[in-house]
Amino acid sequence: MRLEQLEAFLAVAETGSFQQAARKCGVSQSTVSRQVQSLEALLHLQLLHRGAQSKLTIGGDRLLPRAKKICQEWHSFIREISELQAGKQTELCVAAIPSVSAYKLPPVLVRFTQTYSHVQLRVTTLGSDRAFKVLLDGLVDFAVIMGSPLFHNRSGLVIENLYTEVVQVLLTKDHPLASKSAITWQDLHGVPQIVFKDGYGLQRMVQEQFQLQGLELRVVLELNSLDAFREMVKQGNLLALLPAGAIAPIISTDQYLQMRPLLSPELHRQVCCVTTSDRLNLPPIAHLYHLTCELLKNP
Repeated sequence: MRLEQLEAFLAVAETGSFQQAARKCGVSQSTVSRQVQSLEALLHLQLLHRGAQSKLTIGGDRLLPRAKKICQEWHSFIREISELQAGKQTELCVAAIPSVSAYKLPPVLVRFTQTYSHVQLRVTTLGSDRAFKVLLDGLVDFAVIMGSPLFHNRSGLVIENLYTEVVQVLLTKDHPLASKSAITWQDLHGVPQIVFKDGYGLQRMVQEQFQLQGLELRVVLELNSLDAFREMVKQGNLLALLPAGAIAPIISTDQYLQMRPLLSPELHRQVCCVTTSDRLNLPPIAHLYHLTCELLKNP
């Protein structure tokens, strides 16, 4: 069944005349007649009583509301797609890891709204694994997350590396390890720590490094908020391994906390922006993608 068959049928049903239906559709009368006949042949059903005034048969009367609905839905879809392609998207959903959402993304979003003030931004802070999944599921349009093996063998993705940052140790100035100018993985063996919850790429990276070193990762608390990390570390002998970009803003406003480098070996994470190739064809998403690369990418 083709859309033009339904449109020809609807035109005849509404006007009662093949000639008037042809004028309405902008085609010849023979074309309208051929479309209706082919639809009747496809359905094995007569739809119209031909005569000076064409009238619906019982079958045509049953088809009429469904044909209207199909055509209306199709034209509504075409309008929506045309508006998307013209940049008239009304909402854009973004997922980002905590440090990016808190410290890196705000200037990008401000610049974006200056160009697309009619687009409502919805930003969700998630771990990398979860953010990547909701992107694949179509629940968000754009994500800024850690680089991951999950990217491999995924067709249709557009991935841009933004920057690399070192993982360091957040602790209080009176923590037992605070006297060290640098902290090794061996120093962290069995030391109480706060880590991100499951689904955060950094948690997986830290766990893998402890396993590789044959050391005990002693987790006493799982969190997913940088503010919560700051407040819990301040309470006592707990420490946390966090990216430098997350620690620096924390210690700049809290003189009781400090950062120490983590050595033997250093641990780095790659931060990327990710979307899909079809979304990148939409002007607002393309603009956000290029703005993110412009403002966050290392020179």
